[in-house]
Amino acid sequence: MTSLARWSLRRRLVLVLLIGALAALGLAPVGWWPVTMVAFVAIPVVFLSAKSPGEAALIGWVLGFGWFLPALVWIVEPFLVDIARHGWMAPFVLVLFSGGMSLFLGAAFWGAFRLGRTSLARIIALILTLSLAEFARAYVLTGFPWAAVAQIWVNTNAALLLAWTGPHGLALLTVAAPFGAGYVLATTKHTLPRVLAILPIVVICGSVLFIDYVAKGQDSPVTDATIRMIQPNAPQHQKWDPDFIPVFFRRSIDYTAAAPQPGQPQPDLIVWPETSIPMYFHAADPAFDVIVDAAHGTPVVAGIQRFVGERLYNTLVYLDGDGEVTATYDKHHLVPFGEYIPLGDIASRFGWHGLASGEGDGFSAGPGPRVISLGPLGKALPLICYEAVFPQNVGGTSERPDFLLLITNDAWFGNYSGPYQHLAQAQMRAIEQGLPMIRVANTGISAMIDPLGRITSSLPLGEAGYIDARLPAPLPPTLYSKTGDLPLFLLLLVAALSLVGLQHRHETHT
Repeated sequence: MTSLARWSLRRRLVLVLLIGALAALGLAPVGWWPVTMVAFVAIPVVFLSAKSPGEAALIGWVLGFGWFLPALVWIVEPFLVDIARHGWMAPFVLVLFSGGMSLFLGAAFWGAFRLGRTSLARIIALILTLSLAEFARAYVLTGFPWAAVAQIWVNTNAALLLAWTGPHGLALLTVAAPFGAGYVLATTKHTLPRVLAILPIVVICGSVLFIDYVAKGQDSPVTDATIRMIQPNAPQHQKWDPDFIPVFFRRSIDYTAAAPQPGQPQPDLIVWPETSIPMYFHAADPAFDVIVDAAHGTPVVAGIQRFVGERLYNTLVYLDGDGEVTATYDKHHLVPFGEYIPLGDIASRFGWHGLASGEGDGFSAGPGPRVISLGPLGKALPLICYEAVFPQNVGGTSERPDFLLLITNDAWFGNYSGPYQHLAQAQMRAIEQGLPMIRVANTGISAMIDPLGRITSSLPLGEAGYIDARLPAPLPPTLYSKTGDLPLFLLLLVAALSLVGLQHRHETHT
């Protein structure tokens, strides 16, 4: 038992809250991942001070609250678009959502305390249960893996491990070394073991920094294709304002018609962001004609909303060089309470029709991830906004695309952490699949991402403009693209059951 056990529970909870907040500094836009690694060393020390499963669960919950509160602060932004009507909800949503996400960590700490009979067994169990909790966050109730541990490594070469391990495997590796060091610090008072326990953390941090320095500036192979990314920069409070709709549409048309940038050839594809065509699909022919004229024969991808019967879909359309819509894709992984109300169609049977996606109140989900053909450019896996958060969305097709194509409207996320964290997750998806990604965002950050997760060209957040960029070449399929999450999930379950079995056998023989 650690010396922290002599502290009052209140003092320990304040400490673990600060540990969680410090650890979150590793996430975008701050990116101080060494601080995260140091903070992770302190977690086992506090965990081993718990005197009961309930106390362990409370420590885990407070740790999660400290992590999620700063990590998810962007979630208040949608409520500030119409601040007079919805602004009062913002702090409540942030606190309640952060608290809800923290339940996963509370459950992990509770489970680790129950699974482990000794201090060492509890730390091993905590590594396993936290990894399983991250799986749960990614899948339960449609999932929400935002602010996942592995995201601290984006823009370092440690992120390249994603191609082998996926995000959950990298998270497991990330906590293992600091948790081991924390166990030694908590259970021994001798100087030498403590120094030796910290040494691996120093080596890991130093190695990442050194490799990043050596590898800086290395280029990836590119294809002959040039992609024009259009960023109209329509703030959310003006995006659907009748006075501003023509302004943003005309801005996108002008960028589409512009001559190639210096040193760049005529683009082979022009990409507009999510819902950038400001009318429904069935009435969009005049807009399509204007877009085609501006593109001068270059195919265009754009976001639009469309009705099929009474159902509304968030759709990506592909206009070929002749202006024909030859491919469409409907977003299938929707934002609960943002794009639809769960169980809304069932509620409509009882007279609550304002909640039903089937009656056009909110979006309906498309059939699922699929690859679409973009003519000479090859095949693309389309993603719309929120779908880039989920590795299973990107690896969920039997046919491998040539590149990933993400259109999004990050105006909802504000101008601080949200757009940067969303971009970081897009970079992770590229590494996991070994595929380049075209990412086009309404307010930014629009970027060309290579298969190693590096940004080769980009437009800054909050600026209107366009950029012509060469499309990077794909890499061979990665291990993670072939296996997905299931093998690691099963391995974690087997490891947890084996830990229980080994302890039971030891107790039986003693």
